[in-house]
Amino acid sequence: MSSFPGLGLPTTLSDELARQGITDPTPIQAATLPDSLKGRDVLGRGRTGSGKTLAFLLPMVTRLAASGRRRTARKPRALILAPTRELVSQIDEALAPLAALHGLTTRTVFGGVGQNPQVRALRDGVDVLIACPGRLEDLIQQGFADLSQVEITILDEADHMADLGFLPAVRRLLEATPRGGQRMLFSATLDNAVGVLVKRFLVDPAVHEADSAQSPVSQMDHHVLHLPREQRVPVLVDLTSAPGRTVVFTRTKHGAKALARQLNSRGVPTVELHGNLAQNARTRNMEAFHSGRATTLVATDIAARGIHVDDVTLVVHADPPAEHKAYLHRSGRTARAGAAGTVVTLMTDQQVRDVRDLTRAAGIKPTVTKIPGPAHALLRDLAPGERTLVEGGLVDERPQVRQGSGQGAGQGGSRPQGAGGGRRRRSGGRSGGPGGSGGQGGQGAATSGSRRSGGGQGAPAGTRSGGGGRGRRAGAPAASGGSHSAADFSRGRAR
Repeated sequence: MSSFPGLGLPTTLSDELARQGITDPTPIQAATLPDSLKGRDVLGRGRTGSGKTLAFLLPMVTRLAASGRRRTARKPRALILAPTRELVSQIDEALAPLAALHGLTTRTVFGGVGQNPQVRALRDGVDVLIACPGRLEDLIQQGFADLSQVEITILDEADHMADLGFLPAVRRLLEATPRGGQRMLFSATLDNAVGVLVKRFLVDPAVHEADSAQSPVSQMDHHVLHLPREQRVPVLVDLTSAPGRTVVFTRTKHGAKALARQLNSRGVPTVELHGNLAQNARTRNMEAFHSGRATTLVATDIAARGIHVDDVTLVVHADPPAEHKAYLHRSGRTARAGAAGTVVTLMTDQQVRDVRDLTRAAGIKPTVTKIPGPAHALLRDLAPGERTLVEGGLVDERPQVRQGSGQGAGQGGSRPQGAGGGRRRRSGGRSGGPGGSGGQGGQGAATSGSRRSGGGQGAPAGTRSGGGGRGRRAGAPAASGGSHSAADFSRGRAR
């Protein structure tokens, strides 16, 4: 197997990788580094979780350090475009220790936050700009950014940018960079729209493919659970209350919010991730999931590409996705970095044909099992370990300001974003409705990034309560009272 120094990587960077516990390059890294380090344009195709981020960061840092050019105001030396805020932030996190070795400065640019810190950083000069296309175009139009001195341009998750309709903006941004600079494009699939970018902007690219565009990971087990629609939430409670981290996908942001509320109300510490959240709420939720305070993340398809947690052991499609590419990208949240993982799709009678067509298009041959509910023994095989529920799910332990009688502040912490409340109950007992007591007779759920008046204070997720948060053994999952139907997830209705 090739080593990083053997591929031509400077020892300063390979030593830093070794300090992080990264000693062997992944297939996509081993394939692309010899060409990218020489300055060639590169087209890298690899499945989600294949190590594409380091495959473009390492040569970028190496070449920027070697060029010796000084950064100037408003004009970054390298540009990385990514489709989501989460992915931009995670690229920046991976880049930070590598850039620090050579004194390179970085800046993230995306919407949902104020632009003034971004403008100030650009005015001071940055070496590497990591951006979502929309906000970057806004800054260019206002005269705060200029791409005329970009030496290296990188497109990450190009196929996802095409799915989101970003390609016109991406084309305009690429046209603003100098001809003759190095360009690298990394993508899990190469659709026609992405192929147009390759033909137009990459010059004689070195093409490398670590896995087929539709190749599932060999360590990933795929299962379809055929079940009554009223049993979907009870089954989800059982699966997500097992040890380990779980990512659950819904089709819509309203469905994600409603499902997160239900899981929290049934004792599963859960956060949500979707387009309706303010950036600070998204950051807090991801920090809670990374730290383990939340064991389950409920996300939409649009957020799938921004999730990077290596030890996710289970992915559940609560709503089967609309097309096979989304299935593969969702499923790629597990079995990352060579680890094993399990993917479960919940399927009702009405979804049999759609799921069959979906898995066939994705090249997947899942194990299909008909189950009556959460008592089925297969669930213990899919998510091994003793079930544990936490009273109230994930709650905010930050002190709340009391605003009069009936407020939930000070009563064991406030309900986090997406939490539905609910009194403590024995697992397997009557579950009641999605609401609950956030404090003294108040409602527990909160809207995204805001508080709901008249009941318990709803604070954004990301922390848990300092009181009443002890884990308890779960002999059996909660019953199905107040569950979503199959349509409820996609429509965001909670009964």
